[in-house]
Amino acid sequence: MRPGLQKGIIILPSAFTLANLYFGVFAMVSAARGEYTTAAWFIVIAAVLDTLDGRIARFTRTGSRFGAELDSLVDAISFGVAPALLVYHLYFADAAWSWLVCFIYVVAVVTRLARFNVEQGGEAKRYFHGLPSPTAGMLVATLHPFSQTSIYPAFMGAVPAAQVAGILMILLAMLMLSHVPYPLVPRIGLRSARGIAATAFIAACTWAAVTFPRQFIFSFLFLYTAWGLVRTVILGLLERLPEHDPLMDEEQDDGNQEHRSLDYGELHPERSYPGAPSSEPPSPPPPTTPSPEDPR
Repeated sequence: MRPGLQKGIIILPSAFTLANLYFGVFAMVSAARGEYTTAAWFIVIAAVLDTLDGRIARFTRTGSRFGAELDSLVDAISFGVAPALLVYHLYFADAAWSWLVCFIYVVAVVTRLARFNVEQGGEAKRYFHGLPSPTAGMLVATLHPFSQTSIYPAFMGAVPAAQVAGILMILLAMLMLSHVPYPLVPRIGLRSARGIAATAFIAACTWAAVTFPRQFIFSFLFLYTAWGLVRTVILGLLERLPEHDPLMDEEQDDGNQEHRSLDYGELHPERSYPGAPSSEPPSPPPPTTPSPEDPR
């Protein structure tokens, strides 16, 4: 591989991360200008870019500690500060102390990201321990576009929107700091039945999100959030353990991985201290010659 091409591949995941930051900052600027719906969609775009940068890093095998730290810092802005400022400009700008709800939400986001780096090394393999911050950020951001649809008044029409936003942010903060397991986005693929089903599911969700963004995105994310919580509560009440320990964060085998048997017989460390067993086969004892007094 040419050095220039290799550098370009390494920079590619960070470029997506910085694009995520761009839309997060642009969302804050749009919210300050009163363009609340535009700000909400910018946060959704930032979440899509956040998903792509990790997948590109894994696909090109260019993941690094720097990339993980940069991603966490950017996520704190795009899914912590930006949604909080959007809600503040929408509902809490004229209140005295309601901005503290935004502060609590941002604290939960940055704490969630720091814990994610410590517990899961910046990469979840099977489950997220707690609600992911991009999901929480998109839920907070898309509440306003969803409230403009005909679905919202049918369920929450009697509750003031500011109260709904405040309760939602507090609940999301609690879920981000919890250890409720949330499954990852399934991996697409065409080599197994699971991969084909995941590909069809993601394609259907993408079509619905593009065709009916106001109705679908918030509803889908709300069901995803509620499913993780309800599943955990039901399993706890039934005193049942999940099939796999969700906190054991093991890589899931989707049938596309190659399994090879390895022989470690020749890889054990050599012992150099006195009395240690040698890795070489013992040499045969030297032949003995009978002495003249030997009766043999």
